[in-house]
Amino acid sequence: MSKNPYETLGVKKDATAAQIKSAYLKLAKQHHPDLNPGDKKAEERFKMINAANDLLGDTEKRARFDRGEIDASGQERPPQPSHERKFYRGFAEGAQGGRYRGAGPGGADTEAFHDIFADLFRNQGQGGPFPGGTGAQARDFRMRGADQRYQLSVSFIEAALGASRRLTLPDGRTLDVTVPPGLESGQVLRLRGQGDPGIGSSPAGDALIEVDIMPHPYFRREGDDIHLDLPVTAAEAALGAKIAVPTPAGPVTMSIPRHSDTGKQLRLRGRGILARGDRPAGDLYVTLKIVLGVPDAALEEALKTFYERHPIDPRQHLVETS
Repeated sequence: MSKNPYETLGVKKDATAAQIKSAYLKLAKQHHPDLNPGDKKAEERFKMINAANDLLGDTEKRARFDRGEIDASGQERPPQPSHERKFYRGFAEGAQGGRYRGAGPGGADTEAFHDIFADLFRNQGQGGPFPGGTGAQARDFRMRGADQRYQLSVSFIEAALGASRRLTLPDGRTLDVTVPPGLESGQVLRLRGQGDPGIGSSPAGDALIEVDIMPHPYFRREGDDIHLDLPVTAAEAALGAKIAVPTPAGPVTMSIPRHSDTGKQLRLRGRGILARGDRPAGDLYVTLKIVLGVPDAALEEALKTFYERHPIDPRQHLVETS
């Protein structure tokens, strides 16, 4: 994301957290791929909106961006040219402290390690920090490569069913990432050996990929189950019907029983989060929401006659419990 995240969300730099969230929800719904099928510009815009919200919605990341410590994509800004600063910063942000730096194999920090340790061992016999050291010792020095952290945004459907994604790193390399079904937002995937190269014959570090799951305009997740509010007509609810219902894996046909009412919940077994390992697939829970539409005079007269013959008080339970 190259554009300023404040500009992407259309908010000022002093915007409150609530203003940022409100702007994000409005734009995410407007540009969601499911509402703009086949529109590549809307898809790219949606990705930018999510990336901007991920940065500005996190207090720590937002503060670091405002101080110029990270860029708009959440990556560390280039380190100082001094070898000493590279070394100490790289060590502090290595396997234990690395945070979205994105320096790839053979990057400046790794070269700094090699240069500095070679200089230290060359000081042998000159009162250096390793007196008595030899060139062979310098060559035999070993240190595991640093882990690197990255972020990956995936759609709700990809997280529910699993997917394969290609992540492009700041140095131009690409990583093929397998997103397992059932992944939850904030979970970290580890790709072994895809971090910084090791020194000497030591192994490379790992790539740690934190996954952010984009919201869906209709589905919401609870554990391995998915919930959906489904609009139906008054006729479908009263008379019963077979209708197409969206699921993460595609639409299926569902029967609506006669005399159904708003709020009635139906279950589609195995249509939630995909099964994995010894965990069975979740279910899809469909809650009916009756949509009356615009009635004409005939429907108005029919409704008036019906309720005169069959009077009901749908709010009686509210009065009794108040």
